[in-house]
Amino acid sequence: MTDTAQAPTPPPSEGRAAHPDHLGHVIFITASAAMGGFLFGYDSSVINGAVEAIRDRYDIGSGTLAQVIAIALIGCALGAATAGRIADRIGRIRCMQIAAVLFSVSAVGSALPFALWDLALWRIIGGFAIGMASVIGPAYIAEVAPAAYRGRLGSFQQAAIVIGIAISQLVNYGILQLADGDQRGEIGGLEAWQWMLGVMVVPALLYGLLSFAIPESPRFLISVGRTDRAKEVLAEVEGHSVDLDRRVAEIERAMRSEHKSTFKDLFAPGGRFRLLPIVWVGIGLSVFQQLVGINVAFYYSATLWQSVGVDPSSSFFYSFTTSIINIVGTVIAMVLVDRVGRKPLALVGSAGMAIALAFEAWAFSADLVDGKLPETQGVVALVAAHVFVLFFALSWGVVVWVFLGEMFPNRIRAAALGVAASAQWIANWIITASFPSLADWNLSGTYVIYMIFAVLSIPFVLTFVKETKGKALEEMG
Repeated sequence: MTDTAQAPTPPPSEGRAAHPDHLGHVIFITASAAMGGFLFGYDSSVINGAVEAIRDRYDIGSGTLAQVIAIALIGCALGAATAGRIADRIGRIRCMQIAAVLFSVSAVGSALPFALWDLALWRIIGGFAIGMASVIGPAYIAEVAPAAYRGRLGSFQQAAIVIGIAISQLVNYGILQLADGDQRGEIGGLEAWQWMLGVMVVPALLYGLLSFAIPESPRFLISVGRTDRAKEVLAEVEGHSVDLDRRVAEIERAMRSEHKSTFKDLFAPGGRFRLLPIVWVGIGLSVFQQLVGINVAFYYSATLWQSVGVDPSSSFFYSFTTSIINIVGTVIAMVLVDRVGRKPLALVGSAGMAIALAFEAWAFSADLVDGKLPETQGVVALVAAHVFVLFFALSWGVVVWVFLGEMFPNRIRAAALGVAASAQWIANWIITASFPSLADWNLSGTYVIYMIFAVLSIPFVLTFVKETKGKALEEMG
């Protein structure tokens, strides 16, 4: 386990394919761990339904509102940075349980805030749990999944994230209907937006309960000397026909041979402050993924549609349909990424996003008529928003994570992943914190800015990014 986004995994062996009798149990274990990804997606996007209600409840301007929405990303960065070390000390399962508690506390606190300051505090706590889940889920799955199924089981995490986003928007829409379309409408003594934020306690508690039903990672058990228990878990996930002594020896050998990369390894020889070119490429991929404005679609879409005259109920429904498109695009990417390659998908995605963003910018440039976009521009804006999310999901949403997991040489992979992931959280914060003020300034101009970044990503990929399809990790240099 490392303290970045992905754990090193033991090399495959002949006995690594799970026996069919055990595959169902392995899928249950993987799905349970991927609940962290579901909560990652759910908590990240559920705030979409509460933005305007929070603005009205606390009578705050766009700048302050943006900080409350974006402040969770500070917690995300801290959680991601520390989760690896926590998991190495107390185990992957205990780390999941801590994240489940933090998700639950954040949900209840966010639903029952005393003031704006403690709402921000609960969001930081929820962000910390998101950061932990973003690290511990993929790492645990990689460590328990048989090699023959690791790729498919590893995709559970990304699938869970996009499903979590979609479910959060569906729940928000349902709650809004109960409140007669009013985000501040009262339901059982609480306002609708409070219920939206509080409902997350249900999947959070389920995540915590499931963590008691799945075994600890064999890798961690071996690292703390619990070899007999590690063998039991290996037999549980790989079958009793596997040579357990050999498997334990393989894991121990892999752990001894791992190079613990540090940030010093990321700098060019003789260049104290000059990062290796490959590290800059990883940072560039992470930053471009966010600067096209994708998280505006998941954090602010309801607010966006209401700002151009769409009624709250319809705006929440459009947020849900966008999330469904996100799932469809993610499935397409998972099917194509190993067939057509990473670079072609990234280039197609960049071109599609640029065109969709251009149409959005054009649509939002129209003058409002009675507080609404003209009919033609309204339809174009709605279709373009869905097309934008589709092209992002089938390309950069998945491809960037694949690139970051494959492109770095073994000796710097862990540290480089940490830097790239940090750059991604920072870029995410910049977009999230700036959108309300930029939208007040010029909504069309804001989308032109995102379009420019989508266009610039094309020469960046063509010039600096190398295809990693079909290459062994050991070939990266």
